[in-house]
Amino acid sequence: MILYPAVDIQNGKAVRLKQGRAQEFTIFDQDPVHAAKLWESRGARRLHVVDLDGAFDGAAKNRPIVQRICESLDIPIQLGGGIRSEAVAAAYLETGVSRLIIGTLALEQPDLFARLCEIFPGKVGVSLDAAGGRLKSRGWVADTGLTVDEALPRLLEAGAAFVIYTDIERDGMQSGVNLKALEHLAEISSVPVIAAGGVATLADVQKLYPLTLSTRLEGAVSGRALYEGTLNLEEANAWIDARSKKCLPDKETTGQVSAEADVVPV
Repeated sequence: MILYPAVDIQNGKAVRLKQGRAQEFTIFDQDPVHAAKLWESRGARRLHVVDLDGAFDGAAKNRPIVQRICESLDIPIQLGGGIRSEAVAAAYLETGVSRLIIGTLALEQPDLFARLCEIFPGKVGVSLDAAGGRLKSRGWVADTGLTVDEALPRLLEAGAAFVIYTDIERDGMQSGVNLKALEHLAEISSVPVIAAGGVATLADVQKLYPLTLSTRLEGAVSGRALYEGTLNLEEANAWIDARSKKCLPDKETTGQVSAEADVVPV
């Protein structure tokens, strides 16, 4: 299981929103690059970066900051927000982003999304952001009229390499994860799924972990909880590592593995 600290960029600063509302933000670091380096120093294995200005305005305004983050870190970085053309997607990958998260374009321009998946195989994922069971786009302010079950088959057919699911009503609220919705999505998806929204404590990580053994759940994104300290990254990673070791082959046996090793978590 992989924990992704989130660095959300708005007006050049690292912030967190509540339920995706642009006007309800908290500044956690004046410099997003500093925030990114902090999480790497504390043991992050991957980083989740969002250009909030790009998500709302449809333009990659914070690309210079993203490039500085890529140049400063050694861990893989996934990026979302404002990626609505082939040129922008290519430019971000050239700066060192390991994979892209597409939301609005995937739902509103399916042909272009499929083309991006074809041009950049394995590097393009989709962001499914839901409130009340309905998917949102354009920085979560537009209602697509679709549910996850309606949208997912087409997106997978188009070539989405992974899925990030955000429960908007829980995002930034530290109210716990929507376990039922996540379990359903992770069971019906044929590609890795990442949870976002409401991952607030170690208990939430512990609730999600079994899904990494039985479904396609790959990990979880957390932002406000990590910044405010209700979730400790080092503690959570240590707990995951301790559990994961139980799923590895027992070196003292001859070709036998432990009873918990039917599936090795990612």
